[in-house]
Parts: sequence; structure tokens; C-alpha cells
Amino acid sequence: MPTHKRAPKRATVYFDPGLHKALRVKAAETERSLSELVNAAVRQSLAEDNEDLAAFEDRAAEPSLAFADVLKDLKRRGKL
Repeated sequence: MPTHKRAPKRATVYFDPGLHKALRVKAAETERSLSELVNAAVRQSLAEDNEDLAAFEDRAAEPSLAFADVLKDLKRRGKL
């Protein structure tokens, strides 16, 4: 199946005034559009979420520890 870039989708997003100003300044400094900056930020956020979910899946089989037991162990080892 050939890969081709699909047309961008349009959405209305409302920014806090200060954030909007900061984005405009950043766009001007980097010679990128607001859309490029927002797309990059959303991609990064979603990638971080995906990494977190993968870490949860990797650790799903680990045994659970009761908070009280962890606290007791930390106190025993002089960490608290």
C-alpha cells in the first residue's frame, strides 16, 4: 500500500492569552507556524503517554506491595 501524506485536518483551539502570545513569539523565533508548534507538542505528549503505558504493561506482572510494608521497610533501612 503506498504511503502518502493526508491533508491536514482543521480544528478550532482556544488558548489562554499568555500562552497564545508565547506561541506566536516562539513561532516567529523558530520560523515555524503555530500549527507546526502545536502538532509537535501534541505528538510529544502522546509519545510520552505511550511510553508510560508501555512501562505499565512491562511491569504488570510484578508483585504488588502494600504501602504500609514499603513504609516499614524504608524506616527499617533508615531511609525515612
